[in-house]
Amino acid sequence: MYIFSVSAKARKAMDGIAIGQIVPFIVYINFKDALGAEKLCQLYLLRAGFIDVDIEKRKALNEKLINNAKVVNADKALKEAFDKGYSIQLFDMH
Repeated sequence: MYIFSVSAKARKAMDGIAIGQIVPFIVYINFKDALGAEKLCQLYLLRAGFIDVDIEKRKALNEKLINNAKVVNADKALKEAFDKGYSIQLFDMH
């Protein structure tokens, strides 16, 4: 499981995001290979309507952490990534 801090540009206007606006995301990818996880991160954001995907930070989650059901169930995004393979969240700057 990998977590990425990403910025991407909106290809079209959507829910409070203007065309061309650069938006920060936190993306969880449930994949064993780091390079594959990065490519999936880019692909999912492209599919969501964003371009110029820039992965700023990347982190592999500790096995001990992801094997702890209590931790996984307490984090909505982490649980979603386990259930469907990935989770994309707009980064809240507040």
